[in-house]
Parts: sequence; C-alpha cells; structure tokens
Amino acid sequence: MGGGFLSIFKTRAVVIKTQDIKESDKLVWLFSEKLGKISTIAKGSKKSSNKLFTSTLQFSYGDYVVYKGKSLYVINESTVIDSFQELLNDLDKLTYASYFCEIIDISMQDEESNRELFKLLITAFYFLKNKVVDIEILARAFEIKALQTTGYGFNLEHCCMCRKKINTSNYISLQYSGGICNECAKVNGINVSYPAYNALKYLSKIPLENVYRVNLSKEIKDELYKVLFQFIDQSYFRRPKSLDILNCLTKFE
Repeated sequence: MGGGFLSIFKTRAVVIKTQDIKESDKLVWLFSEKLGKISTIAKGSKKSSNKLFTSTLQFSYGDYVVYKGKSLYVINESTVIDSFQELLNDLDKLTYASYFCEIIDISMQDEESNRELFKLLITAFYFLKNKVVDIEILARAFEIKALQTTGYGFNLEHCCMCRKKINTSNYISLQYSGGICNECAKVNGINVSYPAYNALKYLSKIPLENVYRVNLSKEIKDELYKVLFQFIDQSYFRRPKSLDILNCLTKFE
C-alpha cells in the first residue's frame, strides 16, 4: 500500500540475522512472506525499552510495517506473533534454527518472494519449539523442500539418463540431479543404499508438516546428510556453515 511519497508495506516476516550498528540501531535481515528477503534498519532497537526490541531479535516472527528508504527498508511498526527465543536456550535447536535461516539466506536473492519457502521456515521453527520431530530428519526434509522450491529439486522417479521409471536405485547423479537406473552407465555421482534412496524419495513427496511420522536409522540419516550436503553445496553460491559448528562440538564431546 502507498502512503505519501513513501512506499509502505505490511508483511509477515522472520528475522534471519541481525547486526548491531551505531549506538542503538540494528541492521535486521527479514525473510518476509510478501517481499522475500529484505535488508532493514531498526532504529533504536538495541534498547530493551524500544518498541521494536523483541520483534528484531534473532528468529522473531511477526507482522512488520516497513517503508523503502534510499538503500534499505526501515521497520516502522511490528507485532510479534512468536519470538521463538526458547530456541536460543538449547544448542541443537539454536544450531538448526540458524541453519534453516542460513539456507534461506544463501538460496534467496534480495526481494525475491517465495511464499512456499516462507511457510516451510515457520513450520520448521514450530517443530523445533515443540520437540515433536527428529531434528535431523526435519533438517533433511527442510533441505529437500528448500531445493525444490528454489528450482534445484532432483528427480528420483525416472532415470536421469534414459528416462525409464525406476522404483529404487543405488546411484544418484549430482550432474543430472537425480537417480540413475542400474542399466545405464554410471557418471560422476554418489553411491547410496536402497533404503537411503527410498528415504530421499519419500521425503521429497510428503509435506513438511507430516515429517514427524518418519523414523530413520542413524546410518540412513548419515547417508542423507552426505548426499544433501553435496546437492546444496553445488546449487547455491556458498555453503552453509552452521552445521559445521555443531559437528565440531559433537566430535569434541
């Protein structure tokens, strides 16, 4: 909606990262339902007494009124729906929530709207908050859905070489973004077990909100992590770092 000489917008959004600037201001990157990923400034929001304080904390989800300044959007008003601050009190939840935000950051261009991905992020946050799902399976499902909604989905239903329908396979091609049947010559790619291939295919089909029903062994979860890490690494301009920190801490323990 327009107001005076300013372009004013109201949208739901999640704070995916922040940076302190000046004495009391913050840069706040929002992933919004209507405007996509936007860089904003929140004046005075470092002060706990400021009306924008809670709504500009990392992971906060709410309704935001912003207007376009010369180079950045400016947060004018906000109403918190859920601050998700309890995610900060658990290392696993903090790491995975940061990871999901990082996936958004590396997969989306500025002001590129993706309402489906926005819904996925909110769903993932509520799953983390309520502890009703295996966190690793949630992460793998989120990665798959993020790849799909940003144009990097892979085809596991048909052979990427001969297009023949395949039920399951031991081979996934990074080059062709999908499964390879046993009859076709193998190209550079990844060997996977049949159970891991089937799990990838299943997670590709089900809605994220149904992922709490899925149970996988540690071996399959480890396989999926390796496969999807490579897909993400080749698809986006930089690799996410959040899970590296958790892996280092886990090994140290």
